[in-house]
Amino acid sequence: MTWPPGPQQQPSQPQPQPPQPQGEFGAPFEPMEPMRPAPPAQPVQGYGQFPPPPPVQPQAGPYGYGYGAQPPYPAGPGGPAGRKPSGRRRTTLVAAVIAGVLVVGGGVWFATSDGHGSGKPVAHGSSDGERLTALPPVRPTDDAEVVDTAAPVDKVNAARKPGEAKVLWMRDNGVDVPRNGVDVYGPWLTGDIVAKGMYRTVSGYSVADGARKWTLELPADLCAAPTLPTGDGKVVVALMGGTSSDADCSVLQMIDLTTGRAGWKKTVERKGAEDLLSDVAMGISGDLATFGRSGNSVGYRVSDGKEVFGKREGVCQPFAFTSGPRMIAATSCRTDADDEDKQQVEEIDPATGKPKWTYRVKTGWRVAQVYSANPLVISLKKGVGEGGAWAIVTLRENGTYRSQMVGGKNEDYAVTCDVDIVVSGRNLDGCAGAAADDGTFYLATKPATVGSSLTNKVVAFDLDSGKAKWRAAAPAGQVMQPLRMDGRNVIVRVDGTYRKGGGIATLGPEGGAPKMLLRHPASAAEAESSFSMARAVYAGGRSILVSATVSAINDKEEKKVKTVMVFGP
Repeated sequence: MTWPPGPQQQPSQPQPQPPQPQGEFGAPFEPMEPMRPAPPAQPVQGYGQFPPPPPVQPQAGPYGYGYGAQPPYPAGPGGPAGRKPSGRRRTTLVAAVIAGVLVVGGGVWFATSDGHGSGKPVAHGSSDGERLTALPPVRPTDDAEVVDTAAPVDKVNAARKPGEAKVLWMRDNGVDVPRNGVDVYGPWLTGDIVAKGMYRTVSGYSVADGARKWTLELPADLCAAPTLPTGDGKVVVALMGGTSSDADCSVLQMIDLTTGRAGWKKTVERKGAEDLLSDVAMGISGDLATFGRSGNSVGYRVSDGKEVFGKREGVCQPFAFTSGPRMIAATSCRTDADDEDKQQVEEIDPATGKPKWTYRVKTGWRVAQVYSANPLVISLKKGVGEGGAWAIVTLRENGTYRSQMVGGKNEDYAVTCDVDIVVSGRNLDGCAGAAADDGTFYLATKPATVGSSLTNKVVAFDLDSGKAKWRAAAPAGQVMQPLRMDGRNVIVRVDGTYRKGGGIATLGPEGGAPKMLLRHPASAAEAESSFSMARAVYAGGRSILVSATVSAINDKEEKKVKTVMVFGP
């Protein structure tokens, strides 16, 4: 997926299935499994097939922004269908639910939840005006206590070396956050504004100089948000239903990112054991905002808050959606009687919320992440933890099977998703470390120690055969991750270290050494390396880093944590 997203792509006419390819290790693909025909509105293009997983395990899953270099995480369930619990979650689940329900299909996890879910959205019949509230206009609050503060950059820039970019601006947290820290949502780009959400605020800044344009104060904690806004700069975020310890993630708030004004507000009813244990995944495509969880997802029009779809008839229910020009959904068809996962991938029509096509994943496998929506590259997992299996499947534009990526030559692959680091929300497309164009898929390898430092490679896979075409090494002593495509070239983020600045580079379609587009100054390396799993965006010739979390050992240190850092020529 490119940043910003391009025009909506229309699906092509169905194409015949090609002969089954061989994997890089020579393992034949398993035959397709028969399954009952789908309803006419959801024509089934094929039941998933792929070979045994690579002999090495990945980290987790990527998208149009990248993360800062961190020690590799151990392999875990990952993804919307089985995220690992976090120690930061408050344990407020009902004891009877914990004892009686451990796992349900589509996307739940175990009993260390903080109570962010305790119900399900209204399935049918909600009126257009039901619990819909327009908030009063919001004025910029530059001097408010709850917003972050500008950090000086003159000293850093004065020490730059020839050829190094400037630090255009930085922001310190400046907020006394809860004891265990908070998650940061965004960045969301629209026009000359870059916006982020954190704790109980959403703020917009000038991309060029960091001047705060506005801050919207919220009545409760942010708990989920989509990875992208609409094309005209609107976003729908989710808030806790109150400030008490037993509140759930159930309030939707539309925000105009160009002005900072709040629009419609709606409360989604959540109840029942399955919904209580389910995290929230959000997405935005066109004028459709989705609020996804296991067993019962719902979609609303971004423009006015009207419900587009609720719970479907039948056993198959979507639980997570991507953002951008093309909305892809992960759907679970598992019932209480099923011993194994039964999941599907769908393309959703944003105007109606209905699937354009359905691809059935092989029984026992679950949809973990969508690495790319166009072309469609999907991470699938089976089992839990280090003993689990992993595969990457690619589909054609009409949802038919294309190929499977296979691991190779003793390399682990390192894709890192929000699900690995962000407590609230588990978006289907919130990942870093991969990119794709029409013919090639680019994947970062896990950092390996060379000498006294870490380094890695980017591997290019042919989308038709699934085989690796080439491997390109990162600059010495550094790690790089694909961010997005720029024509036939792939844009990569080179992570900074404590002594060496990072930057943005490009790899050509034939590989080779990365060519630096924007070299971050070494004088800013300490500040750059302090970011907690920073998300990275390269747009308009600027490199934007936004911390994914904010926490520290005490209140004083919390306020010094840097949340945004922008580099430019």
